[in-house]
Amino acid sequence: MSEPIRPHFAIASVGPGFDLKHVLRFMIEKLGTRTPIILSSVSGIIGRDALTHEFREVKWTSDNIDDEVSTNTGIVLTVGFVPGLKVDAIPLLQQRKAPQGSMIDKFVMDIKSYTSSVSGCTSPLAIIMIGDADVDQKPIIEKLDYAMAMETIIVGDERGQFVYRSAKESKNISGNLKCSPDAVALVFARDRDKAHGVGDIEFHFALSNGVSAIGPRLKASSVRVSESVTCLTARREGQQEILDGQQLLDDINNEMENHMEIVDLYIGVNRRRNCSVGSDRPKLMTSLALHGVVGGDEMYLYVDGIGIRTGDYFQFYHSDPKTALSSCRDVSSSLRNLKLGWDSKSCLSTSAVVNAIDKKEAFGGFIVSCVGRGELFFGDPNVDSSPFLENFPGVPVAGIFCGGEIGRGCTSLTAHGNKEVGSAHCLLHVYSTVYLVMSYTPPAEH
Repeated sequence: MSEPIRPHFAIASVGPGFDLKHVLRFMIEKLGTRTPIILSSVSGIIGRDALTHEFREVKWTSDNIDDEVSTNTGIVLTVGFVPGLKVDAIPLLQQRKAPQGSMIDKFVMDIKSYTSSVSGCTSPLAIIMIGDADVDQKPIIEKLDYAMAMETIIVGDERGQFVYRSAKESKNISGNLKCSPDAVALVFARDRDKAHGVGDIEFHFALSNGVSAIGPRLKASSVRVSESVTCLTARREGQQEILDGQQLLDDINNEMENHMEIVDLYIGVNRRRNCSVGSDRPKLMTSLALHGVVGGDEMYLYVDGIGIRTGDYFQFYHSDPKTALSSCRDVSSSLRNLKLGWDSKSCLSTSAVVNAIDKKEAFGGFIVSCVGRGELFFGDPNVDSSPFLENFPGVPVAGIFCGGEIGRGCTSLTAHGNKEVGSAHCLLHVYSTVYLVMSYTPPAEH
């Protein structure tokens, strides 16, 4: 080769004790100013240890997160080379006086514009997204869901702390105090000027669910918002009696009297909202929005987040290790079937040369898992990463533990475990693990 390969992107996730800006500066120094980079602080990392080569899932313990330099910390680094694709980091820059809605529209249009400029179509193959922990990501991901083709996969961390580097200098914010990034998207689009002899890269999405529905379907009767908490009362579906927060929680506690483990409670709200970007015609979108239950009293049920309306239907959900383990097994089975499908297509080839060379194979992966999962949740280590490791041994994979999993994909690989969750279109998950598998098919030999 006449010159070294330039990385197409880099993703780094770090634990306590790292200065993000210093690490980003170091990465730019090593990888060059034209390499898109996303660097975030996370609750734990997943990957192969650089010294021992042991595969590990590591979460930081709570007693040392605020230490200046922690011995229980680390970094997971993914440096990617994806011939046939174009990649860049596109930020959602929130200007101080601009309404959030208009800036979200600009963010979505920036992604579509970049994708169109390099591929000729407006929807990318995949997006890896990190959202600011202090910013509500629901309206952002809902507009992306509205604007992107169903084939576009979106994964990431809803509640992150991050810095980034875009290949396009105008998208970087160093020295610009008028803007702050609410989110950043690493966009993967096909290269319409792909060199001859380069094969095809595809992305595959799977999701392991870790919550189960409990109790009857309910309808919000009254809703009020106090800062970032929603206060509500509700009726059981088909009944007139209005239930306060204490009554609702008593009903759920009675339903769960046989559950010995401590669980986290959520409500899953079925949202039907008109959505649009810019001057596009509004479209009715249906989705499931999960809100953590904060508490309840003789007036209201209190849940995290906003966006719930009077008349919205909802149901309670609880974290459930059995559902999560069953769902992980389903994901492993789905990935096994995916791999068998690749093998069978290769075997059906009429050419022995093509059979040997023209075989689709996984070459990398990315895992996003809820910080509530892991060894303490399952009772065994490396359960979340096992579906990938079992099916693609030796293939590089990295991942993170975080406090809100972004997962959007139209695929039969998704394994919800609980059919009631699977029936709704959920974009921001809880107690889930999201899998992104990347495969490469060499060009056909003629």
